[in-house]
Amino acid sequence: MWKAGSMSAELGIGFALRAVNERVQQAVARRPRELPAIQPRLVAVSKTKPADMVIEAYNHGQRIFGENYVQELLEKASNPKILSSCPEIKWHFIGHLQKQNVNKLMAVPNLFMLETVDSMKLADKVNSSWQKKGSPERLKVMVQVNTSGEESKHGLLPSETVAMVEHVKAKCPSLEFVGLMTIGSFGHDLSQGPNPDFQVLVSLREELCQKLHIPVDQVELSMGMSVDFQHAVSILHALRCLGVGSKSPQRERGFAGETFKMPHCRSRAPGSCGSHLF
Repeated sequence: MWKAGSMSAELGIGFALRAVNERVQQAVARRPRELPAIQPRLVAVSKTKPADMVIEAYNHGQRIFGENYVQELLEKASNPKILSSCPEIKWHFIGHLQKQNVNKLMAVPNLFMLETVDSMKLADKVNSSWQKKGSPERLKVMVQVNTSGEESKHGLLPSETVAMVEHVKAKCPSLEFVGLMTIGSFGHDLSQGPNPDFQVLVSLREELCQKLHIPVDQVELSMGMSVDFQHAVSILHALRCLGVGSKSPQRERGFAGETFKMPHCRSRAPGSCGSHLF
Protein backbone atom coordinates (compact mmCIF):
# COMPACT_ATOMS: atom_id res chain seq x y z
CA MET A 1 0.00 0.00 0.00
CA TRP A 2 1.10 3.50 -0.55
CA LYS A 3 1.86 5.47 2.57
CA ALA A 4 0.25 8.89 2.72
CA GLY A 5 3.49 10.81 2.75
CA SER A 6 5.46 8.67 0.34
CA MET A 7 6.76 9.76 -3.03
CA SER A 8 4.75 6.97 -4.62
CA ALA A 9 1.54 8.32 -3.16
CA GLU A 10 2.26 11.70 -4.62
CA LEU A 11 3.03 10.29 -8.06
CA GLY A 12 -0.04 8.08 -8.14
CA ILE A 13 -1.05 4.45 -8.29
CA GLY A 14 -0.38 4.12 -12.01
CA PHE A 15 3.23 5.17 -11.53
CA ALA A 16 3.56 2.78 -8.60
CA LEU A 17 2.21 -0.15 -10.58
CA ARG A 18 4.61 0.48 -13.43
CA ALA A 19 7.52 0.76 -11.01
CA VAL A 20 6.70 -2.50 -9.25
CA ASN A 21 6.14 -4.36 -12.50
CA GLU A 22 9.48 -3.11 -13.80
CA ARG A 23 11.20 -4.43 -10.69
CA VAL A 24 9.43 -7.76 -11.10
CA GLN A 25 10.68 -8.07 -14.67
CA GLN A 26 14.20 -7.15 -13.58
CA ALA A 27 14.07 -9.95 -11.02
CA VAL A 28 12.69 -12.40 -13.60
CA ALA A 29 15.61 -11.54 -15.88
CA ARG A 30 18.04 -12.53 -13.12
CA ARG A 31 16.64 -16.03 -12.80
CA PRO A 32 18.91 -18.89 -13.86
CA ARG A 33 18.13 -19.82 -17.44
CA GLU A 34 17.37 -23.42 -16.51
CA LEU A 35 14.38 -22.34 -14.42
CA PRO A 36 10.91 -22.21 -16.01
CA ALA A 37 9.98 -18.80 -17.38
CA ILE A 38 6.86 -18.44 -15.26
CA GLN A 39 5.44 -14.95 -14.95
CA PRO A 40 4.83 -13.87 -11.34
CA ARG A 41 1.36 -12.70 -10.45
CA LEU A 42 0.89 -9.41 -8.68
CA VAL A 43 -1.66 -9.35 -5.86
CA ALA A 44 -2.48 -5.81 -4.82
CA VAL A 45 -3.34 -5.70 -1.13
CA SER A 46 -6.07 -3.13 -0.66
CA LYS A 47 -6.54 -3.45 3.10
CA THR A 48 -7.92 -0.20 4.63
CA LYS A 49 -7.95 1.48 1.20
CA PRO A 50 -11.12 3.05 -0.24
CA ALA A 51 -13.03 1.84 -3.27
CA ASP A 52 -11.78 4.74 -5.39
CA MET A 53 -8.18 3.57 -4.99
CA VAL A 54 -9.11 0.03 -5.98
CA ILE A 55 -10.87 1.37 -9.07
CA GLU A 56 -7.88 3.56 -9.95
CA ALA A 57 -5.52 0.58 -9.75
CA TYR A 58 -7.97 -1.47 -11.80
CA ASN A 59 -8.09 1.24 -14.46
CA HIS A 60 -4.30 1.00 -14.69
CA GLY A 61 -4.49 -2.71 -15.45
CA GLN A 62 -4.43 -4.36 -12.02
CA ARG A 63 -6.95 -7.17 -11.73
CA ILE A 64 -6.02 -9.17 -8.62
CA PHE A 65 -6.53 -7.69 -5.17
CA GLY A 66 -5.99 -9.14 -1.71
CA GLU A 67 -7.73 -8.51 1.60
CA ASN A 68 -6.94 -9.66 5.15
CA TYR A 69 -10.31 -9.34 6.89
CA VAL A 70 -13.57 -11.00 5.89
CA GLN A 71 -15.91 -8.13 6.76
CA GLU A 72 -13.80 -5.53 4.99
CA LEU A 73 -13.51 -7.74 1.91
CA LEU A 74 -17.26 -8.38 1.82
CA GLU A 75 -18.06 -4.69 2.07
CA LYS A 76 -15.45 -3.65 -0.47
CA ALA A 77 -16.26 -6.36 -3.00
CA SER A 78 -19.98 -5.57 -2.68
CA ASN A 79 -19.45 -1.85 -3.24
CA PRO A 80 -21.67 -0.81 -6.19
CA LYS A 81 -18.91 1.36 -7.66
CA ILE A 82 -16.45 -1.53 -7.71
CA LEU A 83 -19.03 -3.97 -9.05
CA SER A 84 -19.87 -1.66 -11.95
CA SER A 85 -16.37 -0.33 -12.68
CA CYS A 86 -14.34 -3.52 -12.16
CA PRO A 87 -16.15 -6.41 -13.89
CA GLU A 88 -12.99 -8.56 -14.17
CA ILE A 89 -11.71 -8.04 -10.62
CA LYS A 90 -10.44 -11.10 -8.74
CA TRP A 91 -10.33 -11.12 -4.95
CA HIS A 92 -7.83 -13.17 -2.94
CA PHE A 93 -8.41 -13.67 0.78
CA ILE A 94 -5.00 -13.63 2.44
CA GLY A 95 -5.81 -13.33 6.14
CA HIS A 96 -6.44 -15.92 8.84
CA LEU A 97 -9.89 -17.44 8.36
CA GLN A 98 -11.94 -18.64 11.32
CA LYS A 99 -14.55 -21.31 10.67
CA GLN A 100 -17.39 -19.08 11.91
CA ASN A 101 -16.60 -16.61 9.11
CA VAL A 102 -16.51 -19.11 6.25
CA ASN A 103 -20.09 -18.59 5.09
CA LYS A 104 -19.60 -14.82 5.07
CA LEU A 105 -16.44 -15.17 2.98
CA MET A 106 -18.17 -17.45 0.49
CA ALA A 107 -20.73 -14.67 -0.11
CA VAL A 108 -18.03 -12.28 -1.39
CA PRO A 109 -18.68 -11.27 -5.03
CA ASN A 110 -15.87 -12.26 -7.40
CA LEU A 111 -14.00 -14.27 -4.76
CA PHE A 112 -11.24 -15.98 -6.74
CA MET A 113 -8.87 -17.57 -4.26
CA LEU A 114 -8.48 -18.43 -0.58
CA GLU A 115 -4.77 -18.55 0.27
CA THR A 116 -4.92 -19.50 3.94
CA VAL A 117 -6.36 -22.99 4.35
CA ASP A 118 -4.53 -24.33 7.41
CA SER A 119 -6.54 -27.32 8.66
CA MET A 120 -8.62 -30.19 7.34
CA LYS A 121 -11.63 -28.98 9.33
CA LEU A 122 -11.39 -25.57 7.69
CA ALA A 123 -11.04 -27.15 4.26
CA ASP A 124 -14.14 -29.26 4.88
CA LYS A 125 -16.13 -26.22 6.03
CA VAL A 126 -15.07 -24.14 3.02
CA ASN A 127 -15.85 -27.02 0.67
CA SER A 128 -19.34 -27.48 2.12
CA SER A 129 -20.13 -23.76 2.07
CA TRP A 130 -18.88 -23.27 -1.50
CA GLN A 131 -20.87 -26.32 -2.60
CA LYS A 132 -24.05 -24.87 -1.10
CA LYS A 133 -23.42 -21.64 -2.97
CA GLY A 134 -23.89 -23.54 -6.21
CA SER A 135 -21.03 -21.96 -8.11
CA PRO A 136 -20.20 -23.71 -11.40
CA GLU A 137 -16.48 -23.20 -10.72
CA ARG A 138 -14.41 -24.75 -7.96
CA LEU A 139 -12.89 -22.30 -5.48
CA LYS A 140 -9.12 -22.05 -5.82
CA VAL A 141 -7.31 -22.60 -2.53
CA MET A 142 -3.77 -22.57 -1.22
CA VAL A 143 -2.51 -24.43 1.82
CA GLN A 144 -0.74 -22.19 4.33
CA VAL A 145 2.52 -23.50 5.77
CA ASN A 146 4.34 -22.13 8.81
CA THR A 147 7.87 -22.42 7.41
CA SER A 148 9.50 -20.30 10.12
CA GLY A 149 8.11 -22.23 13.08
CA GLU A 150 7.06 -19.01 14.81
CA GLU A 151 4.14 -19.42 17.22
CA SER A 152 2.76 -16.04 16.17
CA LYS A 153 2.11 -17.29 12.63
CA HIS A 154 -0.66 -19.52 11.38
CA GLY A 155 -0.19 -22.47 9.08
CA LEU A 156 0.57 -26.16 9.03
CA LEU A 157 3.90 -27.69 9.92
CA PRO A 158 5.83 -28.65 6.78
CA SER A 159 5.50 -32.31 7.85
CA GLU A 160 1.69 -32.02 7.79
CA THR A 161 1.40 -30.46 4.36
CA VAL A 162 1.34 -33.50 2.07
CA ALA A 163 -1.50 -35.11 4.04
CA MET A 164 -3.40 -31.82 3.99
CA VAL A 165 -3.12 -31.43 0.22
CA GLU A 166 -4.10 -35.06 -0.25
CA HIS A 167 -7.21 -34.42 1.86
CA VAL A 168 -8.22 -31.37 -0.18
CA LYS A 169 -7.79 -33.21 -3.47
CA ALA A 170 -9.60 -36.37 -2.31
CA LYS A 171 -12.28 -35.07 0.06
CA CYS A 172 -13.10 -31.54 -1.11
CA PRO A 173 -14.55 -31.76 -4.63
CA SER A 174 -15.67 -28.11 -4.65
CA LEU A 175 -12.12 -26.87 -4.02
CA GLU A 176 -9.22 -26.68 -6.44
CA PHE A 177 -5.80 -26.96 -4.81
CA VAL A 178 -3.46 -24.56 -6.61
CA GLY A 179 -0.47 -24.05 -4.36
CA LEU A 180 1.31 -23.36 -1.09
CA MET A 181 1.58 -20.10 0.82
CA THR A 182 3.92 -18.94 3.55
CA ILE A 183 4.58 -15.70 5.36
CA GLY A 184 8.01 -16.58 6.63
CA SER A 185 10.10 -14.70 9.15
CA PHE A 186 10.48 -10.98 8.62
CA GLY A 187 13.81 -9.21 8.28
CA HIS A 188 16.03 -11.93 6.83
CA ASP A 189 19.45 -10.57 5.87
CA LEU A 190 19.78 -11.45 2.19
CA SER A 191 23.53 -10.88 2.37
CA GLN A 192 23.64 -14.10 4.39
CA GLY A 193 22.06 -16.09 1.57
CA PRO A 194 18.57 -17.02 0.36
CA ASN A 195 15.68 -16.79 2.78
CA PRO A 196 15.47 -20.26 4.40
CA ASP A 197 11.69 -20.00 4.70
CA PHE A 198 11.43 -19.61 0.93
CA GLN A 199 13.74 -22.58 0.48
CA VAL A 200 11.59 -24.71 2.77
CA LEU A 201 8.50 -23.97 0.68
CA VAL A 202 10.29 -24.75 -2.57
CA SER A 203 11.58 -28.07 -1.18
CA LEU A 204 8.15 -28.86 0.20
CA ARG A 205 6.61 -28.35 -3.22
CA GLU A 206 9.10 -30.77 -4.74
CA GLU A 207 8.30 -33.37 -2.07
CA LEU A 208 4.57 -32.83 -2.51
CA CYS A 209 4.72 -33.19 -6.27
CA GLN A 210 6.78 -36.37 -6.07
CA LYS A 211 4.54 -38.06 -3.52
CA LEU A 212 1.21 -37.05 -5.08
CA HIS A 213 2.37 -37.17 -8.71
CA ILE A 214 1.50 -33.56 -9.42
CA PRO A 215 3.40 -31.62 -12.12
CA VAL A 216 5.55 -28.96 -10.46
CA ASP A 217 4.19 -26.23 -12.72
CA GLN A 218 0.71 -26.91 -11.33
CA VAL A 219 1.67 -25.97 -7.77
CA GLU A 220 2.02 -22.24 -7.24
CA LEU A 221 3.96 -20.61 -4.42
CA SER A 222 2.75 -17.50 -2.64
CA MET A 223 5.45 -15.69 -0.69
CA GLY A 224 7.48 -12.54 -0.48
CA MET A 225 6.59 -9.10 0.81
CA SER A 226 7.56 -5.60 -0.28
CA VAL A 227 11.06 -5.93 1.13
CA ASP A 228 11.96 -9.21 -0.52
CA PHE A 229 9.73 -9.85 -3.52
CA GLN A 230 12.58 -9.39 -6.01
CA HIS A 231 14.59 -11.97 -4.09
CA ALA A 232 11.64 -14.37 -4.19
CA VAL A 233 11.15 -13.89 -7.92
CA SER A 234 14.81 -14.25 -8.85
CA ILE A 235 15.55 -17.46 -6.92
CA LEU A 236 12.27 -19.33 -7.15
CA HIS A 237 10.67 -21.02 -10.09
CA ALA A 238 6.94 -21.44 -10.56
CA LEU A 239 6.38 -18.67 -8.11
CA ARG A 240 2.95 -17.37 -8.77
CA CYS A 241 2.07 -15.17 -5.87
CA LEU A 242 3.84 -12.19 -4.38
CA GLY A 243 2.65 -9.34 -2.21
CA VAL A 244 3.76 -5.71 -2.24
CA GLY A 245 2.50 -2.48 -0.78
CA SER A 246 3.00 -1.99 2.93
CA LYS A 247 6.12 -1.29 4.90
CA SER A 248 4.87 -3.14 7.95
CA PRO A 249 6.05 -6.72 8.53
CA GLN A 250 2.56 -8.13 8.22
CA ARG A 251 1.32 -10.52 5.63
CA GLU A 252 -0.65 -7.96 3.78
CA ARG A 253 -0.23 -7.36 0.13
CA GLY A 254 -1.25 -4.02 -1.01
CA PHE A 255 -1.56 -3.87 -4.68
CA ALA A 256 0.64 -6.21 -6.33
CA GLY A 257 0.97 -11.50 -6.30
CA GLU A 258 4.17 -17.27 -8.39
CA THR A 259 1.71 -14.83 -6.08
CA PHE A 260 3.25 -11.61 -5.56
CA LYS A 261 1.68 -9.35 -3.06
CA MET A 262 1.91 -5.72 -3.29
CA PRO A 263 -0.11 -4.01 -0.63
CA HIS A 264 0.16 -4.51 -0.33
CA CYS A 265 2.55 -6.60 -2.80
CA ARG A 266 3.66 -9.34 -0.64
CA SER A 267 7.13 -8.06 -0.93
CA ARG A 268 8.52 -4.97 0.60
CA ALA A 269 11.69 -3.11 -0.15
CA PRO A 270 12.77 -0.71 2.60
CA GLY A 271 13.40 2.76 1.35
CA SER A 272 11.93 2.03 -2.03
CA CYS A 273 8.73 3.84 -2.82
CA GLY A 274 8.46 1.76 -5.96
CA SER A 275 7.17 -1.21 -4.04
CA HIS A 276 4.16 0.52 -2.52
CA LEU A 277 0.99 1.10 -4.44
CA PHE A 278 -1.05 2.83 -1.77
